[in-house]
Amino acid sequence: MVEASAQRCGFIALIGAPNAGKSTLTNALTGSKVAIVTPKVQTTRTLVRGIAMAGEAQLIFIDTPGIFAPRRRLDRAMVTAAWGGAKDADIVALLIDAKRGLDTETEAILEKLGEVRQAKILVLNKVDLVDKPKLLALAQSANERAKFAATFMISALNSSGVDDVRNWFAEHAPAGPWHYPEDEVSDAPLRQLAAEITREKLYLTLHQELPYQSAVETETWTERKDGSVRIEQTIYVERESQRKIVLGKSGQTIKAIGAAARKEIAEIIEHPVHLFLFVKVREGWGDDPERYRQMGLEFPKE
Repeated sequence: MVEASAQRCGFIALIGAPNAGKSTLTNALTGSKVAIVTPKVQTTRTLVRGIAMAGEAQLIFIDTPGIFAPRRRLDRAMVTAAWGGAKDADIVALLIDAKRGLDTETEAILEKLGEVRQAKILVLNKVDLVDKPKLLALAQSANERAKFAATFMISALNSSGVDDVRNWFAEHAPAGPWHYPEDEVSDAPLRQLAAEITREKLYLTLHQELPYQSAVETETWTERKDGSVRIEQTIYVERESQRKIVLGKSGQTIKAIGAAARKEIAEIIEHPVHLFLFVKVREGWGDDPERYRQMGLEFPKE
């Protein structure tokens, strides 16, 4: 461990519109899967922290929910969490999907970004899908709307340019002691990560068939004498028709979700996993304050 006087530690919030690639970038920056990734918008619901070491700097990346015009209570809670994460961080990185450019959602973020006083950088993602002249024009346009300390062009999916971004963060992180052990990659409890992985497999299996207002909770986590782990999780949906979709014909869909989740959880915890999934209807859970507390979100009063 280096001397405390040489240590740097920075909290870095990654913000942007839904599906800009924040979770993919968080995983690339930490070199480990700490955030789930699906094509479904608003997959990330609360602040997910990934931790990386870069020389003498410890970097804590805060993957935030996508920022968009909220319509429902859960939407409002997620957007509030995203801006809260930005305002509490040492550095803010705005991620823009280069292919999508400055759409309505990103324009609105740029407009509000002036309220954030911390150092800000611009990260154009998915640059491998866009011609260079368009990229340069996009970078110039975004920099005209907000004051960025630096601009990076990356592809989070194949990690192109990610090292440069990490190194910049390391150089600009505030001096101070590390907050976590050197070998830690996330502050999320394993049972929470396991629930998120099952939710990821749920979305990837069902695509558009299931509304995103479904939730997964790890009910029990038992370490057995043979070194394996028995996990019981409940998938909550809002209607009986959704429960039937998750179960599938003769239970085939829930079996596929369970098999995919079990495999990935076992790889992460490096122990055999026995995963048991249950599906329950919890009507109106999107209006239940307790559910928001469990997800780490503030319950919007209105």
